[in-house]
Amino acid sequence: MTISMRTARTGAASLLMLFATSVGSAAQARQTASPSDFASRADVQAQLREMLAAMKPDQGFAWRPLVSDGANVAAIEIWKKPGRPAVHPTEAEYAIVLEGTGDLVSGGVLVEPQTRRPGLVEGSRIEGGATRPLAAGDVILIPAGVPHGFGITGERLVLLGIKLPASH
Repeated sequence: MTISMRTARTGAASLLMLFATSVGSAAQARQTASPSDFASRADVQAQLREMLAAMKPDQGFAWRPLVSDGANVAAIEIWKKPGRPAVHPTEAEYAIVLEGTGDLVSGGVLVEPQTRRPGLVEGSRIEGGATRPLAAGDVILIPAGVPHGFGITGERLVLLGIKLPASH
């Protein structure tokens, strides 16, 4: 592992610990926490177990919101098979790898793009993108408009994903 990768992984782990500590402290400071804006580690694990149990044997992807403030959602994504590469023209995608291994291909050009719904363009493949290995603790930020796709190198890849409006 290169020094820069080691530094990035250490930074990602520190970011996760800081995030978990600040969320926990904020939740403890409030007298009444809404269940829609906080999920404990036990809540995350329970939702993950429920989602895995509900997936059909040939199902390659599952998505379910974990926490929400009404406008923004953090969702658990389970990838068992690679999906179609995609672009979100008006949203950046931020994700934390919770478990599993895979690859992120990002950048380059989306080939044979088709708009599936507002905010989602899918293609058949990405040409000229960079490939990065993914493992638990890694943090991903894909700017709006950047082609990206996930490969699965183990049993599954589990992400906590959040879409963020593009900054203007």
